[in-house]
Amino acid sequence: MYNVIMKTNQLYEFIWMSRPLMQAAEACVEEGLAGTGLTVRMRAILEMLHTHGDMTVPDIATKLSIQRQYVQLMVTEPLASGFTAQRPNPRHIRSLLLTLTEQCRDLIEDVIAKEMNLMNTLSTGFDDAEVTTALKLIQAVTERLKATTGDNT
Repeated sequence: MYNVIMKTNQLYEFIWMSRPLMQAAEACVEEGLAGTGLTVRMRAILEMLHTHGDMTVPDIATKLSIQRQYVQLMVTEPLASGFTAQRPNPRHIRSLLLTLTEQCRDLIEDVIAKEMNLMNTLSTGFDDAEVTTALKLIQAVTERLKATTGDNT
């Protein structure tokens, strides 16, 4: 019984540690964006387009697991700044595709490369099995919590 209580308490702490983890990660991302003209929200949109190619707002929302309405607000910044452009979507007349501009492609590649260098530094001292286990755990806990609330995002 003690082991069950301990596991439950550790899982509870694990979930609550996700907030300071995300705050620390966002602060690092924000620091890495200094001088680029990008915000953390813009960077998220640009990474999606860099990784997956041209996308619609609903596609981005699905990949980021956030509401479409929020993504719609997020895409206005990179559009207004000239980092992205819109083009017709052959699959859906009213849902335009967002695309990276040429000037932005090099910028987001540089930002991602710097972040990967940071990840390489952070990974020192963790073995592959620890990282794999941590990733599996966070994915499983996220899915179980979403299933509990019926969240499909």
